[in-house]
Parts: sequence; C-alpha cells; structure tokens
Amino acid sequence: MTGSREIELKLECDLSDLTTLQNHPLLQEASEQDETDLTSVYFDTADQSLRQAGLGLRVRRSGERFIQTLKAEGDSLFDRPEWEQEVVGPEPDPAAWADTPLAKILGRKEELQPLFTSAVTRRTYLVEQGGSRIEVALDSGRITAPAAGDRIVPVCEVELELKNGVAGDVFALAHAVAALVPLRLGVRSKAERGYALASGKLDRVRKAEPVPLRADMTAAEAFQSVAHACLRHMRLNEEILLQSRNADALHQVRVAIRRLRSAFSLFGDLINDPQGSRIRDEIKRLTALLGHARNLDVFLATTLPAERERHPDEVGLLGLETQLEDQRSKAYEAVDALLRSPEWRTLLLDLVSWINAGPWLLDKADERVSLRDEAARDFAARELDRRRRQVKRRGRDLNDLSPEDRHQVRIAAKKLRYGAEFFAGLYPAKKAVKRHASFAKALAELQDHLGALNDIATGHEVVRDLVGEHVGTSALFAAGVTAADLEARSGKLLAAAADAHEDLVDAKPFWR
Repeated sequence: MTGSREIELKLECDLSDLTTLQNHPLLQEASEQDETDLTSVYFDTADQSLRQAGLGLRVRRSGERFIQTLKAEGDSLFDRPEWEQEVVGPEPDPAAWADTPLAKILGRKEELQPLFTSAVTRRTYLVEQGGSRIEVALDSGRITAPAAGDRIVPVCEVELELKNGVAGDVFALAHAVAALVPLRLGVRSKAERGYALASGKLDRVRKAEPVPLRADMTAAEAFQSVAHACLRHMRLNEEILLQSRNADALHQVRVAIRRLRSAFSLFGDLINDPQGSRIRDEIKRLTALLGHARNLDVFLATTLPAERERHPDEVGLLGLETQLEDQRSKAYEAVDALLRSPEWRTLLLDLVSWINAGPWLLDKADERVSLRDEAARDFAARELDRRRRQVKRRGRDLNDLSPEDRHQVRIAAKKLRYGAEFFAGLYPAKKAVKRHASFAKALAELQDHLGALNDIATGHEVVRDLVGEHVGTSALFAAGVTAADLEARSGKLLAAAADAHEDLVDAKPFWR
C-alpha cells in the first residue's frame, strides 16, 4: 500500500452552486476533465477500533476497478497521511495494509464489517494556478448507513487537491472559486460524516478535541495544528447554529474563537505579520456579537431562574424575562446574519490561507526561520513557564484586586489553560500525563471561580442595558433586586478563587 501526504482543501456548498461552477470557464477550459461515479464502502470492527485509532478504511469502486485506501488523522483539517492500493474486489485485502499503521492495531482474526456507503458523482478538472497543478473535484451524492434507516447525509462539496506545486496556490484558487459561488470551509471527511450518521450523532454539539501534536514537531507545525483544531471546533458547531438557535452550539463557537485568539497570543512573535494582524482584528470585531448573545443566554438560563427561586412572588421578574427574551432573539438574528454573510465566509478562507501560506511562513529572515524551526517542546515549555509566572504574579492578593484587575487574572489563566490543553500531546510520558491532570484541574478550579465572578459582572451589564429600554417599573425593580443578589455572591466566590490560585501555584508543571 503506497504512502503519501494528501494536501486537500474541502469546501461545502449547495447543489445549484456545483452546477454554476461546472459550467464556468474556469473549469470548462481546464486541461483535463473527467466524470465518474464512485461508490465507497467504509469498514471497521464491531467496536470501531479503527476509528478510535484515528484511521479510516474504505474500498472504492470506480468502473471495474477497486481501490483500497487507508487514511490517518493529520492535523485535523488540511494535511493527512494516506495509503492506497488497487485490490481485486469489494472486500478489504489484509495484504494491502501490511506496511501501514493498521497492521499494528488490527489482528488478522478481527473481522471487518461495512458500516456506511458513500455514493457520489465526481467531476474532476485539472487546473493551472500560479506554478501549480490542482485537481478540482465537484462531488454530489449521498452517504447512507444501515443503522440510520432512511436518514441520509447529502454530499455537495468542492475539493481542491494539490497535485504538484505550492500550498499557496490552492488557497488562491479557493478564493477564485469562492468569488463565483458561496462556499464554506469543510472540516469533516466523508468518513467522519458516515460514522456520525451510523451512530446517530450528526447534530451533536462538539467540545474542543485534543490537538494531535507530536514530540518531533517544529513550533510552526504546532501552531498550524492548533489553529486548524480551533477552526474545526468552530465550524462543527457553526453548522448546528446555522440550522437552529442552539445555545450550546453558540457557546462552543465562541469558545473555539477564544481558543484561536489565545493561540495567536501564545505563539506571539512566531506568527506576527501585517496580514495576520488584520485577520485577528477582523475576527475580534465580527465576533463581538457572539458575546452579547451568550451573556443573555447565561442570564436567562442561570441568573433568572435562581432569582425566581429566591423571590417567587416578585411579578416583575416575568416582565424582565420577556424583555430579555426579546433582546436575545435580536442577538441571535444578528449572529445568524453574520455567519451567513460573504464577509464571514471570506474571512475564514483568508484565515486558513494565512495559517498555511501566510507571510509568517515565507519570511526568510534568520530570526523568523529560527522561531519557525524551534522544537515545539522547547517553545511550549518556555511559553508555559511565562504564562504560569504571569498568572502567579497577577493573582497575588486576589481578594484585594479591583474587578478590572481580576479580569486580567482571568484572561491570563484562560491563556495558560488553553496552552496547557494545546501542548498536552507534546508530553506523553506517564509522569507528565499525571501532572497534566492535576495542573489542569487546578487551572479549571481557578477559571471556574473567576468565570462566575465575570458572569456577575456581565449580569450587571445586562441589567444596566435595560435602563435605556422601554421597560415597565416592576421589571426595572426586579432588575435592581437581581443586581443586588448578584453582588451578594461575590465575597464567597472571591475567597474560593483565592484558594484555587494558591492550589495552582503549588501544582507541579507537567512540561518540566
């Protein structure tokens, strides 16, 4: 089974968009064109041991040929190892995976079974872009699974695969295609969608996944993997949010963006260039809408129910709820408009292009080259040390800090926590894993208490915003009572946060 690195960008669209692209001169004038029907059957063991190992195995039929392909997890978005070989029939051939990672985890006695099938019509075009040759594939079809009954997953996507040349030309072509039809960055393979269909988890809100870092990575490779993981986290939940008003999905989209912005900060000088600065500023500006919607979600789901328990006879709370529900509806409408806007789609393409082919990667200055080529483990240890010292210093005498200074402690703790999560894979030794668990627990305790204090602060903001609205007297009175109750909780939370800070200072760094 021949091994290679697949450089492929997936873009999602509507079926009508594929028709538009198919008939456009950009593709009609391509040097090579082809159309074929592809039926791919994906196999795994009964307990899905391949999936758990980060592998996907399929046998694809194209005409009279059968191609067996094994794909492994890459950095979760753009670059994945794969091994493929022609086989004699529709069943997997063990001889074809003898020299692959699959051979180490799959005994010959374990029985593979078909889990789902992808059936697509693929139209391919070989396009010249810059100095590169790129295959443009337009896929339309469906994924089915016996376990899912009549439910299907429609497939409608554009894939850009680099045949030879440089990655930057793939993104230049992606922007050219996106100027013709609305496209969204794709982050799930057909295999992943098939597994989700077969297990009934298509619409599941997703938390952040571990970043697949290796000890032999450079700092530049580590940043790309971290940034890709954040993008994937965001897009998986964005898809759910585009379908319905889902508070959990919105929260995870916001978390993903905050993790991405923390990655920008953690990698600092390594990735600093004017293009990246512009993209980071745009992300911050556009996603402020998410924070407003999330604050209203928290207030309506947590703060207000607690107030009703404390004051069951306070009729003004109903008017307060009605007013805030109206505000939340408007906030979600604004979020939906943002996520559907060309500006947002273009920004995400700009972002993934910059991550993989931006000026920070092309700068030949010795200092920049040295930063890029530094071992990821060395970079991570230095950065985690710095962030830990920052949290330790800023959190001294936490009880006596102003709300603004406590907020700075919270931001510093959040960046340290995200850094600890990002870099965990670089330290796989048993001792480091044990220390990481203790360190992460201490960090989570501190961040939870500081987060609760921040929720109180944002609760005050929500209440203050009502003053300018046309709100009845009873609702305003209820808002005042709520604000007073919020403030009454601050003392205990401050004490708990101070204790958690001491525990964190005492926790042993897992990276040393």
